[in-house]
Amino acid sequence: MSIRGLKKKQPKTFKVKIITVDAEMEFSCEMKWKGKDLFDLVCRALGLRETWFFGLQYTIKGMCTWLKMDKKVLDQEIPKEDPISFHFLAKFYPEKVEEELLQEITQHLFFLQVKKQILDEEIYCSPEATVLLASYAVQAKYGDYDPNFHEPGFLAHDELLPKRVLRQYQLTAEMWEEKITAWYAEHRGIARDEAEMNYLKIAQDLEMYGVNYFPIAQNKNHTDLLLGVDAKGIHIYSINNRFSPNKSFEWSSIRNISCSEKELTIKPLDKKAEVFKFFSSQLKVNKLIFQLCIGNHDLFMRRRKVDSIEIQQMKAQAREEKARKKMENQRLAREKQLREEAERAKEELERRLFQLEDEARQANEALLRSQEAAELLAEKAQIAEEEAKLLAQNAAEAEQERQRLEITALKSKEEKRLMEQKMREAELIAVKLVKESDRRAKEAEHLKQDLHEAREAERKAKQKLLDITRLNYPHMAKYPQYSPGDSRDANFDKGSIKLDLKDIDLKRLSFEIERERLDYLEKSRKFEDRLKELKSEIHALKLEEKQAGLY
Repeated sequence: MSIRGLKKKQPKTFKVKIITVDAEMEFSCEMKWKGKDLFDLVCRALGLRETWFFGLQYTIKGMCTWLKMDKKVLDQEIPKEDPISFHFLAKFYPEKVEEELLQEITQHLFFLQVKKQILDEEIYCSPEATVLLASYAVQAKYGDYDPNFHEPGFLAHDELLPKRVLRQYQLTAEMWEEKITAWYAEHRGIARDEAEMNYLKIAQDLEMYGVNYFPIAQNKNHTDLLLGVDAKGIHIYSINNRFSPNKSFEWSSIRNISCSEKELTIKPLDKKAEVFKFFSSQLKVNKLIFQLCIGNHDLFMRRRKVDSIEIQQMKAQAREEKARKKMENQRLAREKQLREEAERAKEELERRLFQLEDEARQANEALLRSQEAAELLAEKAQIAEEEAKLLAQNAAEAEQERQRLEITALKSKEEKRLMEQKMREAELIAVKLVKESDRRAKEAEHLKQDLHEAREAERKAKQKLLDITRLNYPHMAKYPQYSPGDSRDANFDKGSIKLDLKDIDLKRLSFEIERERLDYLEKSRKFEDRLKELKSEIHALKLEEKQAGLY
């Protein structure tokens, strides 16, 4: 067979791009493939067995549509692009995620899609619940919280909260991270699949979880209601309230749903109940609603039947897988615990080693310091010994000086006492001299007075004698040879002798007085000289006492 023949037998293909929540894949499809062929190829590539929850979605003319499984891919109204893009998304939602989601890949795809819907605000979530959900998302991504590894700012590049919540509260990114980390630290020991399941269990209780909303009208002219389809039934909402439905139809209470052009009819199981009719803006919307109703109703009825062999096998495998993972997680947790204990023991040993090295270093430093201190103390001891010798020598000299000063002081005291005694004696002598001087002065005064009286008496006697002579012997002068006069002359001569003798006594007395006065003056001069010497000696003793006091 030729190469050309082989080329002719090769089927024609077209390229498609499959976009999941976290990845993109490209496939080559045969021209004759139906939607189910492409869908099965994607499920095999993902390893997904719970295929009934998912579908391939595309957008045409601004409207999201699901690829039909029973029709050829190229026969459907798909975008004319190369490659053709499809989004692999969850089309139907479980009632209870913990019971229905068996495979880990199914659970992971649901977790990523629901998380995206919450962040895109397609599902409303309270701020408190968003923080808790964000903490589980962080646990699923980063594992157990480690303050040494997860430092502040490690969530800076992660989108964890809806923008509505960030706008509602004026908190910084650091404050939000602190709140999320506080919850995140509480999830220690939870594996990734457990964290994602906890996330989904919280999310499935939100009012808008798993609901597909479509604008409808109760008549052909007004679109004033919303119709929601989810795993539990059909709900009618007012246009401004997507949380609380005005009317609900459980799948178990619906007998029939019919679709004709833009009209959709819901017939309750109770035949007496009112039939609900509504209109949509386009036929495609009506068909999409009808398609979702059929799929959700089939799953609703399927959940209430006995599981098929395939489902039972999947559940058994899921249980075995969970048990295996639980044991594996326990083993890993034990190993992690042992590793952490070993690391803590290692850190403790390293810390102890570092502590011992530090203590040894400190001991060496202390030894060096003690050696230096010992050398310094020895040097100081030598200096102290020399100083002690010097101080002893100084003390001996001081003691000698003290003894000398004591002797000097004693001598000074003795000399002072002698001087005081001499001064007292000098004072007594001075007093005596003053008294003697006064007495001599008084005696001299008396003597002068007596001398004056004697001279006055002499003068008077001489005058009286002359007077007597002139009266008795008036011619004595003319007759000097007169004999009687000789006798009187003799008497006169005797009187003269007496007067001369008296004059001699007075002169002698005057001479003695003058001599005594000179003696007194000489003694006074000597005494003053002696007083001056005593004063000089006393002054010298006072100076010595002051110097002794300074020492």
